[in-house]
Amino acid sequence: MNDDTIGLSRRKMLVGLGAVGVASAGAGLGTTAYFNDTESFEGNTLTAGSLDLFVDYEASYDSDGAVENLADSAAGTQDGEPAGVFYDLDDVKPGDSGHVEFCFRIVDNPSYVWACGDLSQAENGMNEPEMAVDDTPDQGELGDAIEARLVYCERVDGEIVEGDEIVSGSLVDVVSAITDGAALDGEGVPGVAPGDQMEYSEVVEVDDGSYITGPCVCLFWEIPTAVGNEIQSDSLTMNFEFHAVQSRHNDGSANPCEPSVTTTTGTGFAKQEEFDTQQETSFARGRFGDNGPSGSWEVAVGPDVGSADTANYVWTPGSTVPFSYSYDGSGNASFALDGVNVASAIPAPSGKLGITTKADEATVSVANLALDLNGTPVSLNGPDAISASNDDDGSGREVTYLVFDTDAADVANAFTISGDVTVDVQGDYPGSEEGVAFDISVE
Repeated sequence: MNDDTIGLSRRKMLVGLGAVGVASAGAGLGTTAYFNDTESFEGNTLTAGSLDLFVDYEASYDSDGAVENLADSAAGTQDGEPAGVFYDLDDVKPGDSGHVEFCFRIVDNPSYVWACGDLSQAENGMNEPEMAVDDTPDQGELGDAIEARLVYCERVDGEIVEGDEIVSGSLVDVVSAITDGAALDGEGVPGVAPGDQMEYSEVVEVDDGSYITGPCVCLFWEIPTAVGNEIQSDSLTMNFEFHAVQSRHNDGSANPCEPSVTTTTGTGFAKQEEFDTQQETSFARGRFGDNGPSGSWEVAVGPDVGSADTANYVWTPGSTVPFSYSYDGSGNASFALDGVNVASAIPAPSGKLGITTKADEATVSVANLALDLNGTPVSLNGPDAISASNDDDGSGREVTYLVFDTDAADVANAFTISGDVTVDVQGDYPGSEEGVAFDISVE
């Protein structure tokens, strides 16, 4: 979230305060006294406005009284940290249903309102009835089984009145539709493109002042009774976030939900220094070579070296060439280095992504790194380049890394890492297969 937006964390927008004064003096010539006259403008001030978003929420859950919502409060107002929790449900079953309503109060500037969120699932092991119908032991199905719809709504005489539908489908589909940011329309019109939406500008007068509001948003969900044992023991976590961006001097097209990923650099191998297990589930590699004898390779991608798809490539020392690594969200990865392409099936990614540069009597530089998550470019909060360099001084190979601080939800769907790589070797480089290379490691 950037500094001129307000999400569920309360912030204020400030502008400078200023004062203007004018003073003048007159002078007499050929007299024994000064003539003077002063016209003053005093007490001039500029006072900053404010922008503060309050989200009123109310959730319901229907299980015929069999399950209690253990959230601290299923209804209230979210304003500041920590984030509110409206559901904490255990033992949900087919036939259960519920809803959550979000309404907005903005103090005190008309604003564009955006919604975003994410969802992650867990399988939590499989018992015998689930194994009989579920052949994906590493992937939960609860979110896919829940039917959901996100609609504009309002309360009339204490009852929810539904407006137009924003999106419907499985709960996974609904949350995915807002993951990268969805512009809400101040008149409750669905499907409006960013920049074309109406601002939230309805003024409501209350005893202690006023606030600005517009349509509420309601999420309705249900687990159909036809759902079977495939969801046993599965769980999901979903998060929602709302942003208010002042509409004055803005056209509504800027997306405050655009994701950001932190990057850090260090010495050593990314997988050993940053991954929880110190192991990678899959990798891609570009290593220095010259398209040599049969059995050698310069480009590879796969779960491990022994089962990787490989290809030959002739490096030109000192030249900068592009590369990209892509995962399709369905167990397949591809790696391209300067137009040479390899592809392989890989295990599902589960966390961080890393770049490791390795140099022995050489310099390996990776620059202009970019990360795309599920079709959306993300901004990098940290370095976008990494390099290793070593000369023949007896110190051995230098190994450095850059890691993207992604999590399982970030890499569950398609993603792409791209950038440029430059390799420059010294004349006495012995040509070791692993001496000069760069790796992409996937947790």
